[in-house]
Amino acid sequence: MLQKYKTDGKSTDKVYFFIPFISEIYIYMIQNLLNLFFPKSCAGCESFLLSDEKVICTQCRHEIPLTNHHNIEDNEIFQKLYGRIPIEFGAALFYFHKKGIVQEMIHKLKYKGQEEIGRTIGDWYSEVLKDSKQLKNIDYIIPVPLHQKRLRERGYNQVEGFGKALSANLEIPYDDTLLHRKLYTKTQTKKDLLGRADVILTVFDVDFSEKHHGRHFLLIDDVMTTGSTLEACSRALLKIPNIKISIVCMAMAHS
Repeated sequence: MLQKYKTDGKSTDKVYFFIPFISEIYIYMIQNLLNLFFPKSCAGCESFLLSDEKVICTQCRHEIPLTNHHNIEDNEIFQKLYGRIPIEFGAALFYFHKKGIVQEMIHKLKYKGQEEIGRTIGDWYSEVLKDSKQLKNIDYIIPVPLHQKRLRERGYNQVEGFGKALSANLEIPYDDTLLHRKLYTKTQTKKDLLGRADVILTVFDVDFSEKHHGRHFLLIDDVMTTGSTLEACSRALLKIPNIKISIVCMAMAHS
């Protein structure tokens, strides 16, 4: 900002560079006032977040059970899918326990519209996976899709934020058009149907072209339980010639 003042009767130009600094102070003050009157709470334990905390409080970050899958060659993802589908790499960031912190976060992500939870988990896992050699040759990140009717009901796919955060941080294209769900079911019905071999090949399908041939896809989901959904998605993707599949989830069910 340019200011003029007089010295010994002469007009002198002077630039004040502190205006942007003052603006930053005002923004910081406003943010703190908003936090005072409309405090944000932790997605895991609902305690109020401190000014330097985002979505998940520091205590929950320390208490969330991590799988360390990325450092274990024959981890539980591989064991769960062994003999069902061939995968190059498989990992989940958290363990999912009933009534635990992770269940609370996933519930809010899926049913309470708190999409920022998915983005935060994606940023977190990106830092963990950025040096993983197995992910250096991934061509596309593919989310497990919702049926169009479910997407309209919920308004968003709960894994989209997670996938786009991985995409941005790992510099891998995100594609939510390749794989689609053909069958709309209620949650419990879906679990029953996906356990049937005669149905597992009909739930999902792919719209692919020659550019997808021979690619390496990273299939992502929120929580892996029995692995049936990921198996059904993978079988659809395997219709594409000469591809490879890796799998990354936010969490894995653990007893």
